[in-house]
Amino acid sequence: MFLSFRNVILCILLLGVGAPAALAQNQTDASGKTDKKEAKTDKKEEKNDNKQQVVDPSKLTAEQVAESTILIYGGLLGRQNLNQIRKTTLERGKIFLTDAKGRAETVNYDRWILRGDNLNKEKIRVDQAFPNGEKFSLIYTGDKVFGIYKDSVFTPREDATSAFQNQIWHGLEGLLRYKENESKLELAGRDKVMGVEYFLLDVTDKQNRKTRFYVSLKSYRVMMLEYEEAGVKYRRKFYDYRYAQGTLVPYRSVLWADDKQIEESEIGTTTFGQKVEPELFQEG
Repeated sequence: MFLSFRNVILCILLLGVGAPAALAQNQTDASGKTDKKEAKTDKKEEKNDNKQQVVDPSKLTAEQVAESTILIYGGLLGRQNLNQIRKTTLERGKIFLTDAKGRAETVNYDRWILRGDNLNKEKIRVDQAFPNGEKFSLIYTGDKVFGIYKDSVFTPREDATSAFQNQIWHGLEGLLRYKENESKLELAGRDKVMGVEYFLLDVTDKQNRKTRFYVSLKSYRVMMLEYEEAGVKYRRKFYDYRYAQGTLVPYRSVLWADDKQIEESEIGTTTFGQKVEPELFQEG
């Protein structure tokens, strides 16, 4: 019986499987000839051991859950793969917004990302085109957020700035790059939602922004996250996971504020590794 991809990852993290069996298989006697009987016995024991290698989720630490998740999103090379492939990102899609009066609006967007060593050094630009023809950009450079409208730089409203920063710090990268951001991890137990079991993994960054990630016990994908700001409880769910250039990406997400849906986003295309000009993130 073959181990599932999830258990292979966890065995790598927890057990370092493989080396003892390889040594036993190559064992030889004093004359340099392989002891076939002993090798056969070792092979049988190794097979039985592999059948018994069952990972108990209840014994995992917060770091082991986080690292397992990173391996799922980045492949067996984990963060190394994510860092190499996602040096730049170009993403296009649609955002469906709902205002306080329940009115819906569809916005087309382009997102460019220059990956930094951590989220404080990230550069992100989002160009948005509204149905009325209005277009403007929001730009994040780690230490500041500013906007561009008709080639003029402006300071966004506080709520717009906060929402933009929340997408970054209360997003998947907050977990996938917890170590680079020097964030703290805490495993807050487990929960079952609609029949699906989750690890509850809390990530708190150096600015004390806390995000709770719901990590599936079965797939180690993040299916939902929660955070609170100014007395409002936000919840984002992730759907339609696909692989893009060997890394895992949710192509659809929905955001709620106090149980009211306020945003739904859909990725049309996403490409990593293309050239992104640094001038895109400058004020003028």
